[in-house]
Amino acid sequence: MADNDIWTIKAALDWTVGFLERKGDENPRLSAEWLMAEATGLTRIELYVNFERPLSLDERAVLRDFVARRGKGEPLQLISGKVPFRYITVLVAPGVLIPRPETEVLVSEAFAELKLPRVADHVTAGEEGEEILSPDLPELKVVDLCTGSGCIACSVASEYPAAKVVALDIAPEALELAQKNVGHLDLQERVEVRPSDLLSAIAPEERGGFDLVISNPPYVPSAVCETLPKEVSDWDPRLALDGGDDGLDLFRRFVPDALGCLKPGGVLAVELFEGHLGQASDYAKQCGFEQVRIAHDLTGRPRVLVARKPQ
Repeated sequence: MADNDIWTIKAALDWTVGFLERKGDENPRLSAEWLMAEATGLTRIELYVNFERPLSLDERAVLRDFVARRGKGEPLQLISGKVPFRYITVLVAPGVLIPRPETEVLVSEAFAELKLPRVADHVTAGEEGEEILSPDLPELKVVDLCTGSGCIACSVASEYPAAKVVALDIAPEALELAQKNVGHLDLQERVEVRPSDLLSAIAPEERGGFDLVISNPPYVPSAVCETLPKEVSDWDPRLALDGGDDGLDLFRRFVPDALGCLKPGGVLAVELFEGHLGQASDYAKQCGFEQVRIAHDLTGRPRVLVARKPQ
């Protein structure tokens, strides 16, 4: 569109859809709506009741930049710099795995297995109407292994205010982003980010004291990595994706150690590749876990392994 044209939201949206179609975007309408919402500060629903509103010069400049980046295949989440995850919004950055909806299921399954009390039942109103958390809400000690952006650690801590989470990762870029998200969500008192090769940063005196070890490790089989869409393979770090020949290389390394980190009856919850959860289940049992079960993701694919340390 020419600079002297009047860019209404509808005209700019239609032009963006056409441009992204020509660039091979798999869902150009969704992408265009997302970018327009980010450029204008409107929700996607609000766009449709403001079709005739002209874009400001600043909005036009922002939209041009966003559309050019999307046309080169950059993920929408990186363009906006954030992504919703369960009940929070986390910052994202190049070089760190972008949180996916299936990982929300990992958190749900962990919470379901832990059978946590309802937080609302442990909240009272203060003199000025503020919510006060009762001290009798049981503490929850958690390790989030391969934390990446910190989305799991921050989600657990924000949803269960008596949680104390240790978030571990080996990649400097991930550690920096996870720490930013902890600060962004004001969770510094309850989420500690540590550099660690798998569970090595868990101190001897901490071992045997955790209620939950939760992880979304690199789990894509190496051969499958070669077939991933370019939006994933070009932008998500290979270190955060590739799990070796069957996707279970890191899983085999940390599962025995996870058993030692958990208290009796503690829960292990891990997101894994759909085709190899049977092998993973057998291995977890060999390592001493019991009550091993497999949960499915939002598309019905097997995705999450849940197990318990014996009492």
